[in-house]
Amino acid sequence: MNALQFEAVKVSLKQDRTGFVLTLSIHPDEIPEELLRDFVGSRYGVAMVRIQDDETTTPYDNRVKHAGILCRTREFQVWLCEEGHAQHKNEQEAIDAVYTLCGIASRTELNGNAEAKLKFDTMVEEYEHWKKTDAF
Repeated sequence: MNALQFEAVKVSLKQDRTGFVLTLSIHPDEIPEELLRDFVGSRYGVAMVRIQDDETTTPYDNRVKHAGILCRTREFQVWLCEEGHAQHKNEQEAIDAVYTLCGIASRTELNGNAEAKLKFDTMVEEYEHWKKTDAF
């Protein structure tokens, strides 16, 4: 797969009836000629990475996906029971425990709610520490 590569700056983001409209500013020396020649309405597969001031990339942690994976993990379910956050080792009780521990009603809140992110990250750190120190 050939990919167009260029640096851009986010200028605006709005929503219309079909979805979100992202506006990017591209320096004239950066814009690929192929992009200029493509018709308006052309479809693209897009991968973006945020560049920090020191030119390194910003890592993104999808907590929603991470929470889903954890709740299906038997070891995580055992930890929740041992810590008194769940009574039975199953996915639904793990989900309920994560919601309670993070103060959320839906996993999607883990990507937007700063307090829930912090609580989730703390919970994961405690679980990871338990895995290193306790026998499973």
